[in-house]
Amino acid sequence: MKLLSEIYYWLWLNKILFAPLSAFLIAQLTKGILASIQSKKWNLNRFFEAGGMPSSHSAMVTALATAAGLQYGWSSSLFTITAIFAIIVMYDAMGVRRAAGIHAKILNQMLEEMGRQDGKQNLKALKELIGHTPSEVVAGAILGVIMATVVF
Repeated sequence: MKLLSEIYYWLWLNKILFAPLSAFLIAQLTKGILASIQSKKWNLNRFFEAGGMPSSHSAMVTALATAAGLQYGWSSSLFTITAIFAIIVMYDAMGVRRAAGIHAKILNQMLEEMGRQDGKQNLKALKELIGHTPSEVVAGAILGVIMATVVF
């Protein structure tokens, strides 16, 4: 128990680490709860998967950039680097990862139709929910800013 309290204390002192980790965990918890409410059944997997509302990646990188800005100043090199990193991650979530999810959905439909023709389905379905809509990314970013502000 003492080790756990020491780890928590160390994390609390390292706010630039604590803010993004907190934002990520809260986003994942929120995502799991929202998915469970929407499906009306407990879905433990959604607490650990990518994609969905809110974007935990966006929450994490936005909290990191905000924490760097709050700690070192908005014109610091560290804020600039983390802000650019955050923009790249969020752009990727809405672009490449979202497109990959759409492609996976189409491929899964094709595989299902082909499987029905020959009576076999020997391939595992691809993950479809890996990217984000713009609103999921914005919600994650807002959560990240809020968490960094609360931590500081």
